[in-house]
Amino acid sequence: MTAPRRLAGVDELIDKAVAGQPAAIARLITLVENGAPAVRRIAAALVPRAGRAQVIGLTGPPGVGKSTSTSALVARLRLAGRRVGVLAVDPSSALSGGALLGDRVRMTEHGVDEGVFIRSMASRGHLGGLAAAVPQALRVLDAAGFDVILLETVGVGQAEFEVSSLADTTVLLLAPGLGDGIQAAKAGILEMADVFVINKADRDGAEQAARDLRHLRTLVAESPGQWRRPILKTVATRGEGVDEVLAAIADHHEWLSTTGALAGGRRARAAVEIEAIALGAVRQRFAAVRGSAALGESAARMAEGAVDPFTAADDLVTALGV
Repeated sequence: MTAPRRLAGVDELIDKAVAGQPAAIARLITLVENGAPAVRRIAAALVPRAGRAQVIGLTGPPGVGKSTSTSALVARLRLAGRRVGVLAVDPSSALSGGALLGDRVRMTEHGVDEGVFIRSMASRGHLGGLAAAVPQALRVLDAAGFDVILLETVGVGQAEFEVSSLADTTVLLLAPGLGDGIQAAKAGILEMADVFVINKADRDGAEQAARDLRHLRTLVAESPGQWRRPILKTVATRGEGVDEVLAAIADHHEWLSTTGALAGGRRARAAVEIEAIALGAVRQRFAAVRGSAALGESAARMAEGAVDPFTAADDLVTALGV
């Protein structure tokens, strides 16, 4: 009798979240973040109601002002009457596994605005700087009727490209004087970003940073009709240049829609999510094999020289029915 009641509770929570109730939205995101058994039910209910929100990714090295820039974008989007959801993916606490920064220090000026929902999530060491539950959390906000979702990630590193696979438009934030242009080239993020923004442009070195980026942009092959990535300057603390950033994002969205790249990108995003879930299920099945008699027997045979590791692995996969 307990299972039906729990399911009914989840269905009620979904209805409330779709109606835009913040407490229900927060609870659903907590469920998907914790990998609750109800995640399958939540996804099944929300997929038909999602797919309308514009997802904008913001990434860049630590200290470039990502949260300040996000807050400035939220303010402008709200002036335009758009409902905005924000997912800020933070480094994880080694002790609790929770987000270190958290909502309490982010964008407090939007805390009483019913048209804004802000949530911090812990990356929990997930490669790429994004929490594994982010696709599901994005779906919750999408189905809840937010027009724009801003996905802010931890600082750029060699492997932190996942934001580009989750966002319609990816904004790379840099700052003058930090050698970020060269670091961006090394990380390969130039090909991932759709809009370059040099924040803190009132500091010395902003124009040099722009010149460096313009030079690096010439090194990336661009075919005719391909999107040409703009290089913009902002001072997010004063709101300067934010309108130009939003205009560039709107232009990119229009280009995506006109060329068919928007639908193609979302299909690619779906494929990545399906693959990740499938691989996770396979890993769980293999986890049960560790310490099993079958694995021990295969290991013993290989150690005795009776079988090679590839054949042993093939036999194990066959036995699992993968």
